[in-house]
Amino acid sequence: MSFLKSLFGGSKAPAAPAGPLKSLEHAGFTIHATPYQEGGQYQLCGVVEKEIDGVLRSHRFVRADRFPGAEEAADFALVKGQQLIDQQGETIFK
Repeated sequence: MSFLKSLFGGSKAPAAPAGPLKSLEHAGFTIHATPYQEGGQYQLCGVVEKEIDGVLRSHRFVRADRFPGAEEAADFALVKGQQLIDQQGETIFK
């Protein structure tokens, strides 16, 4: 049965790390790098958070970039998170 599932898209969801691999504070926001393994490589993924009026807001972003190692993917996720903040600011949560 598992063979048929893999043929017809019943494969497992991408393995996500237990928690953020790296985190960084930038302009009052917190960026968490959360790359996950996909196709033998690590997909660039992260979360941008900020507390606004007592409510913790978050925005998850995933990019098409893939890297051979989790550390490299995490480093680039932090850079992409900074770019998002610099370009969009708090409008990222709308």
